[in-house]
Amino acid sequence: MEIRPVTLEGSHVRLEPLAVRHLDGLVIAAAEWNITSEQMREGIEDALRDQAAGAALPFATVHVMSGRIVGSTRFREIVQADRRLEIGSTWVGVQWRRTRVNTEAKYLMLEYAFERLGFERVEFHVDTENESSRRSVLRLGATEEGILRSYAVTRGGDVRDIVSYSIVRREWPGLKAHLQELLARSYSGVRNQPHD
Repeated sequence: MEIRPVTLEGSHVRLEPLAVRHLDGLVIAAAEWNITSEQMREGIEDALRDQAAGAALPFATVHVMSGRIVGSTRFREIVQADRRLEIGSTWVGVQWRRTRVNTEAKYLMLEYAFERLGFERVEFHVDTENESSRRSVLRLGATEEGILRSYAVTRGGDVRDIVSYSIVRREWPGLKAHLQELLARSYSGVRNQPHD
């Protein structure tokens, strides 16, 4: 199966195929990290090279009501022979954290991976020191599988240990209902209610 760019849209989040046209919005969303336009362009171009090689499908994360670009995420480490992939390289700007944005984005991606692409396994790899992201992945219902030591090297040369999590196809119906309930609760509450 060929994995092609696709737009995934929910009530509050739209995941658009990442393109250079998203550059300025992504720089604004990532302002807290002082990322330059040139650095962001390099990141987009790297992601698009991975997409062209069939190894990734990157998205710009857009807040539907405002039309603002609020972050980015992607399917990566796609192994079609084993019907598995990873959801990663996910970030959202500071004002959008702990809102429904990340939960709905993950919901849309998981639904697409299991129900449209027919994958058997979705993985998440999180830096061992990133407690917030670790809690968010567990909140989705993923299973923690263990620590992979010296798994990744950052652009700055730091060696990282990561925690591996997964959701497998047989778990998806129950987790789908769980996520729908989380999203329904947040939709009925205060706008941008703490959530993720």
